[in-house]
Amino acid sequence: MANLRVLLRPLVAKALGLYLNLLAVISPSKAARKAFFIFCKVRKGRVTPPQKDYLESARNAVAEVAGHQIQTYQWPGSGPRVLLIHGWESNTFRWRNLIGFLREAGFHIIAFDAPAHGYSSGSYLHIPLYTQCVEHMVQTYAPQHIIGHSVGGMTALYHAHRHPNERVEKIVTIGSPSEFYEIMESYQGILKFNGRVMKALDRFIFNEFGFHVHEFSTSRFATGNPKKGLLLHDRLDAITPFHASQKVHDAWHDSVLIPTEGLGHSMHQESVNRQIVAFLNAG
Repeated sequence: MANLRVLLRPLVAKALGLYLNLLAVISPSKAARKAFFIFCKVRKGRVTPPQKDYLESARNAVAEVAGHQIQTYQWPGSGPRVLLIHGWESNTFRWRNLIGFLREAGFHIIAFDAPAHGYSSGSYLHIPLYTQCVEHMVQTYAPQHIIGHSVGGMTALYHAHRHPNERVEKIVTIGSPSEFYEIMESYQGILKFNGRVMKALDRFIFNEFGFHVHEFSTSRFATGNPKKGLLLHDRLDAITPFHASQKVHDAWHDSVLIPTEGLGHSMHQESVNRQIVAFLNAG
């Protein structure tokens, strides 16, 4: 899930791929487990000194979810409750710009640091675990709206698929991926491990979580989703391809896709934040 092309330098990536290929000859299951935890290892995203003061003022309860200590935050407001889900190797600080607009509009804001991110415990993150955290927040705080950036948006839609009867009214995704197999193919291309490892990794994921790599698809999860959706995605996004949100929009009946150009992957700009607030305020 990480930007492995940056974090795993070519020689390190090549060595890891060779190691996995050799290990798969001896024990495909061990190679698969190793490949999975390399993939899920979180390498950055802890709170940095410049972020600390902003987050300290809103730190709330520490929740226990799936054996992790999860740091939560609240910015009180008299309006509807909004839950924010940050992306990979990030933390709640990434929402600072949007939080200003949401507070101005009177929303009550809830956020949390994912496992292995921000002030929360752990070293690894995957979407089923992230979804457990979202479910805890939904049960605890009953938000009317959910906003997710990147992997956070993918998690929001998977959560909606797993819990279709919960009373979340609107979901916003920003620069979010859709097809898990595309992410895994990119991972394979970086480490250059072979098909034997990929097949074993697919079996490992199925045994652990009950789905194959090709079955995890937010465009498929969005089919039949009765909630209202807003998808924001930059056509030039270098991290997550624009066609991901296009596929989700095509499958999600009550969704609006707003393409941008030149705003990047993070999309902190005022124009984006105003469109989010307008969508949440609309009937």
